[in-house]
Amino acid sequence: MSKYAKRVDANHTQVVEALRSAGCVVDDLSAIGGGVPDILVGYLRRGERLFWLCEIKDGAKPKSDQKLTDAQIRWHEKYAGWPVSIVDGPEAALRHLRVLQA
Repeated sequence: MSKYAKRVDANHTQVVEALRSAGCVVDDLSAIGGGVPDILVGYLRRGERLFWLCEIKDGAKPKSDQKLTDAQIRWHEKYAGWPVSIVDGPEAALRHLRVLQA
């Protein structure tokens, strides 16, 4: 396991809480490491149960500090086309959720 596997962004908890408050089921995947996104989100779209993966970045940091790591880039390339988003805070996560539910 990577020595960075358990490091999470400062707004991680707020993003998870916002999604749970919106009715989502959220599991924290951040301890997995290897570029795997931070959270797995279960949500409903017109009664259908779906999953979405979400990478959380700290929107309070400069854009240069919000870049994906090399491992994250490789993971995103491997799973290109699958539902994964990069969000910089709770508001962005809720916007992505609304798009996915549309």
